[in-house]
Amino acid sequence: MSKKKGQRRGKHVPQRTCIVCRQKYDKRRLTRLVRTPDEGIVVDPTGKRNGRGAYLCDQPSCWDNLLQDVRLLNQALKTTVSNAELKKIVEYKPVVSEDEGLH
Repeated sequence: MSKKKGQRRGKHVPQRTCIVCRQKYDKRRLTRLVRTPDEGIVVDPTGKRNGRGAYLCDQPSCWDNLLQDVRLLNQALKTTVSNAELKKIVEYKPVVSEDEGLH
């Protein structure tokens, strides 16, 4: 089964899995948490920093579950998350607008 000449596939969109809900989303929709050798665990808004990464979707329930059970992040990044690192991560938690809360 060969393609006809001149046909192009759509652009590839990388998919990643949220470490809490295990749902796949476009990479750009997720927040990347990365373990770096020099700074520890930080939020990577660019998605390009070197280090072991884990992805978290924008659902507030996933963020709440992660903060309640830090073992999920420890397992994904193969390390132990400190309280200071956890506080930095909490700053990036998505805020639910009133419109989203009504649905």
